[in-house]
Amino acid sequence: MPQLDVNGKAIPIDDLDPSMPLLWFLRDHAGTTGVKFGCGLAQCGCCTVHLGGRAVRSCVTPISAAMGQKVVTIEGLSKDGDHPLQKAWVAAGVPQCGYCQAGQIMSAAALLAENKAPNDGQIDAAMSGNLCRCGTYPRIRAAIKAAAKEMG
Repeated sequence: MPQLDVNGKAIPIDDLDPSMPLLWFLRDHAGTTGVKFGCGLAQCGCCTVHLGGRAVRSCVTPISAAMGQKVVTIEGLSKDGDHPLQKAWVAAGVPQCGYCQAGQIMSAAALLAENKAPNDGQIDAAMSGNLCRCGTYPRIRAAIKAAAKEMG
């Protein structure tokens, strides 16, 4: 039976259409509701997850593209919400409405996995695909820098 590795758990795909967006599989079949639907066009970043270690927009990624790769959602980033980014997010007071935050954190985690000490330009470039209606971009940048220091 085909299955996807989601946050370290094998979730059966059953007879689902392979073109189903990964977002809906994660929310409706894997029970990971931290991943959000925003635009459905891969332009807002609310649905960002890691696929094989890369940040991807799950609203436009078919489940067929996830076969044989590890999928990590915000729920799988840390067991107790104590990832350095999650702690830095709270300390910097980033969340306002909170809707985009899981996608923001997942994009930031992918950035820090590749670049341990990003500068402002690198942070802005990596985060440019994630929109925040509350406009907390300076706090997001500060939180990423704080997490980078802690992860050092």
